[in-house]
Amino acid sequence: MQVREQASPLAALKKYYGYSSFRPGQEIMVQTIISGRDALGIMPTGAGKSICYQIPALLLPGITLVVSPLISLMMDQVKALNAAGIHAAYINSSLTEAQITKALQYAAQGRYKIIYVAPERLESREFICFAQQAEISMVTVDEAHCISQWGQDFRPGYLKIVQFIRNLAVRPIVSAFTATATEEVKNDILCVLGLVDPKVLVTGFDRKNLYFGVETAKKDEYVRHYVKRHADESGIIYCATRKNVDKLCQKLEAEGIAATRYHAGLADWERRENQEDFIYDRKPVMVATNAFGMGIDKSNVRYVLHYNMPQSMENYYQEAGRAGRDGEPAECILLYSAQDVMINRYLLEQKQFEEGMLPEDMEAVRRRDAARLRAMTNYCTSTGCLRAYILRYFGEETEDTCGNCSACQSEYEECDRTEEAKQVLACVREARGRYGVNVIAGTLAGARRGKLQEYGCMEYQSYGALKHLGEAEIKKMIAWLVAEGDLRQTEDRYGLLRVELKAQGILSGEKPVILRVPKKQAQPVAAADAAPERRQKSASVDLNSRGFALFDALRALRMEIARRESVPPYVVFSDKTLVGMCTLVPFTREEMLEVSGVGENKFEKYGRQFLDAIREFTGGQREKLYYGDIVENEEPVRTARRREKKPFAISREQAAAFPYAEKYRAPEIAEALYALVDHETYKKTSGAEILRWIEAEGLAGEKYENGRRTKYLTAEGERKGILLETRISQKGTEYLDLYYNEQAQRMIVEHFLGRED
Repeated sequence: MQVREQASPLAALKKYYGYSSFRPGQEIMVQTIISGRDALGIMPTGAGKSICYQIPALLLPGITLVVSPLISLMMDQVKALNAAGIHAAYINSSLTEAQITKALQYAAQGRYKIIYVAPERLESREFICFAQQAEISMVTVDEAHCISQWGQDFRPGYLKIVQFIRNLAVRPIVSAFTATATEEVKNDILCVLGLVDPKVLVTGFDRKNLYFGVETAKKDEYVRHYVKRHADESGIIYCATRKNVDKLCQKLEAEGIAATRYHAGLADWERRENQEDFIYDRKPVMVATNAFGMGIDKSNVRYVLHYNMPQSMENYYQEAGRAGRDGEPAECILLYSAQDVMINRYLLEQKQFEEGMLPEDMEAVRRRDAARLRAMTNYCTSTGCLRAYILRYFGEETEDTCGNCSACQSEYEECDRTEEAKQVLACVREARGRYGVNVIAGTLAGARRGKLQEYGCMEYQSYGALKHLGEAEIKKMIAWLVAEGDLRQTEDRYGLLRVELKAQGILSGEKPVILRVPKKQAQPVAAADAAPERRQKSASVDLNSRGFALFDALRALRMEIARRESVPPYVVFSDKTLVGMCTLVPFTREEMLEVSGVGENKFEKYGRQFLDAIREFTGGQREKLYYGDIVENEEPVRTARRREKKPFAISREQAAAFPYAEKYRAPEIAEALYALVDHETYKKTSGAEILRWIEAEGLAGEKYENGRRTKYLTAEGERKGILLETRISQKGTEYLDLYYNEQAQRMIVEHFLGRED
């Protein structure tokens, strides 16, 4: 298959999309496809999967068919392509038969390079006749995980793709893309689609622009305050049930918040209207079940809140990934409660299977669902880095801390839980492996429930042994013991607990259990402050007040154009591109084309209007509308948020007032430092932040050793005054901890002083 003469992928990228370079992985996939080879791309949301097949579609001689699962996805993609000057169409049930016939006629005449099609359409006689006569250069399978029965969104209609390709006179290139695929799902895609000698590219699952958080606050209050604090931003709030969607949406509307809702219980016209209100920013807050979102290409979603815990990490990461598709900072926060586990267990029990599915396959799916739910629950109760948990779940090795999740930004203290762990193991043994987490936790907490009495658990010696901890903390300990391999959960839906041989180290006292637990607040946090502070984002430059004023002016112009042309605002220009205009302040066509996201066609359609707005705002005078400097070879602006608290730093006067002592632990240094600064201006630092910096400097850190987390010290760290000493817990267990003498304290103070200078 020949590529058009003199065609250049990079030239097409610049002309149609306004980008000067490919993102990681994109060029590899583009070159693979235009060379005529099949390809599978597993790339996170926001990595630019669509460009990987759209650029080849422009360069290959014939038509590219893109099989897509949702009408909304097709419509959004086609609008964006046409706005960029690429002729594209979609064929699905939203069109009349006459419109479909017309679209196929235009396609046969060579008017379209890309046609999006629903999998069900592949069985249509009219479409098959068209495809057999047309030159089909490539068939692209978007959301390819839908073809696997082990994927979280299995669509039987996707199995029709294979037969459709076989029936074509000439086999086209076949490419497939997805954002979430475990190793099993990846192998299923390769096998079921019958990819021939494919290039398989996994670019990694990390979305560095996303902040991940788990909160246990009162849900309604948290959501209300959070949304109000983010009033100028667009977000999605996911709920497990239609009832929760309706109730929460009504509460937000009663507060004057422009919110809408989406679930399968609404009429088709209402779902369509509500979705458009959200996409067009008429109502920037969407409250929805998981029926909403797959294929939604809205790039400026700044937060995704989960009112309830999803059923699996696959579902969670896909839904959370709808935030920050433009690469700008965004927040993904899950509001967890133990009741979420029970709701999801009930929903899984009611799960409907495809007609004709074998009983053994049904049981295998049930076991897989139960394992996924346990993994999701462990995520919510983990005290370790949330990003690391996600990446390891998908088989990716990563650092132990990321610095951009609620676990890494929270203050923890180490507690000796050896005796408590022994009680957990004893209770599981008393139960003789017959019960799961809820029964064991309830027994240890001394709960008075009919089921425990019926099972005889109230007669156990371990009944009520951990009453002082409460069920929530006991469940966290059980999750830790499972993760460490001291306990095992059966793979069936019941998740029965069994004691492993490895647990003998705890029972004999050879292996102490030191857990990280959240440091207790000196006083309760007020409900109004329940929503977290804005986290420090990976920004090389922030807009100043004038810059934000111009950004608002350009955003208003964008909305005006979008309404006039009946397209979503981000189809005109993304937030990221508007911020780029505020940074570069272009006055000419050539300067405007230097802004990332401004292609030639977009400039011809909209560019001059934005140039006029910039000239009017600045009076034609060059001015710097951002703080700091632009980093060479990096995109200049990563966020357009209002300026908030600064990263922690101290002045020379404050440094002089630091109360040096013979030795401190890192949390004590953090507290002494924070007492020196204005709390309204600076974010709080923490012992964890200090340890991350010390570790980055190669002076000391944490590692796993003999099944537990332990501190270590390097020779350079020792030279600079860091001490590794034995510490004894309140229960008499010895473990190693890091201390900092006055020399090391001065080094840390100098580090934060350097930030201010």
